[in-house]
Amino acid sequence: MTRILTMAAAVLFMAGAAWGEELGVGDDGLHKSSWMRDTFKDLQDDLAEANAEGKRLMLIIEQRGCIYCRKMHEEVFVRDDIATMLEEDFFVIQINMFGDVEVTDFDGEAMREKEAVRRWRQQFTPTIMLFPEEVPEDQTAEDAALVVMPGAFSANTTKNLLTWVRDKIYLEQPSFQKYHADMINAQKG
Repeated sequence: MTRILTMAAAVLFMAGAAWGEELGVGDDGLHKSSWMRDTFKDLQDDLAEANAEGKRLMLIIEQRGCIYCRKMHEEVFVRDDIATMLEEDFFVIQINMFGDVEVTDFDGEAMREKEAVRRWRQQFTPTIMLFPEEVPEDQTAEDAALVVMPGAFSANTTKNLLTWVRDKIYLEQPSFQKYHADMINAQKG
């Protein structure tokens, strides 16, 4: 009987481990992807590094157990065209909505992740914040963001948002909603 229980426990452990690896969940309970960067979370330094690589800076705010974060990681970010775009064109920093890792905002203010999220007035996970190539040293991430996408969206909306920023379409068409509507209409026609 003991042997059967031991074998059952091993099978459950292996199934749990495989599930965690499949989702890429880290020790903090957040989903991990190969396109995410592990940095010191100094946003001016991260922006400089993104620019040096020819990429756009993106913050993604997530929390442990977030079903919408899971949806994005399982259904949207894994789509080949989006995964490629995130890998090749974006410098992605993950922020834990309730985390204690130090973040230094663009204006030099250092605080814990959860304090930064409150400072930036973000309430939802996931939230994607995308930035211009230059941010004045007196601005916060909230003030500097080109666009903030709170919540889970479809793959097409996400791809259009990333394209709008990557290709600097916002310079010609400052309304993402108008650009996105134009893309939907073009696909219908």
